[in-house]
Amino acid sequence: MKAYIFPGQGAQFTGMGLDLYENSTVAQELFERANDILGFHITDIMFEGTPEELKETKVTQPAIFLHSVILAKVLGDDFKPEMVAGHSLGELSALVANGVLTFEDGLRLVSKRALAMQKACEAQESTMAAVLGLEDAVVEETCAEIDGIVVAANYNCPGQLVISGDVASINKACELLTEKGARRALVLPVGGAFHSPLMEPAREELAAAIKETIFSEPTCPIYQNVVAKAVTSPEEIKENLIAQLTAPVKWTQCIQAMIADGGTEFVEVGPGKVLQGLMRKIDRTVAASGASLEA
Repeated sequence: MKAYIFPGQGAQFTGMGLDLYENSTVAQELFERANDILGFHITDIMFEGTPEELKETKVTQPAIFLHSVILAKVLGDDFKPEMVAGHSLGELSALVANGVLTFEDGLRLVSKRALAMQKACEAQESTMAAVLGLEDAVVEETCAEIDGIVVAANYNCPGQLVISGDVASINKACELLTEKGARRALVLPVGGAFHSPLMEPAREELAAAIKETIFSEPTCPIYQNVVAKAVTSPEEIKENLIAQLTAPVKWTQCIQAMIADGGTEFVEVGPGKVLQGLMRKIDRTVAASGASLEA
């Protein structure tokens, strides 16, 4: 079975989407519609902006969503997913790709999500750190020992777990995890503690927007970050999408479930190759590639 996977924040780069814009009238129309919906020319930042401009959450999230979704639409008849998944933000791209959300509603939700998360980040100083070379259980136990807020946030692949929380607790966790044998425990250059209890204000804001949005029946199952299994009920999809802001991204478990359910060919749709790299660390026997205009 063919599975399509969609990247999250961190995959952005200057010039992203420009090849789509220059080579497809469908892409041009969608990018211009996005500029109108967002109320600013995101295409200018995507095509020519500095890395600093692209790193702003309110820009990054819509930019990655647009690159992914427009690429899927440009692929046309070649795009026939039998299962989909998206890493964090990428889950919204996946929901447009499998027909649950319209392009316009998906973009509005991404924009709302980005602004709400940015606001939550500004309310309290917080961050994330990547922990390499330890068993998940060791990282989880260490987080539980610390008094402040620090939780497992992204199960990216075996031996790579991202933690999230307030700055002091993250620094303490990195120190303890290094003592316990982590190959690296590295604080990440992110705006705040995504997928942690500190995102609760953002979760509430996004919940209100999601509840007002029509979610249609999917054309194929989505393997959602929160539950790491196939979901087809629009109501369940909504609840899981809301929960995702404060819950961990179970990416390793999602990919393993997709493989167990018959996924044999995985195609990353969007900027970068991050998910292809993680695929090789999760199960190198499964084919993983990137979508392109020539696909």
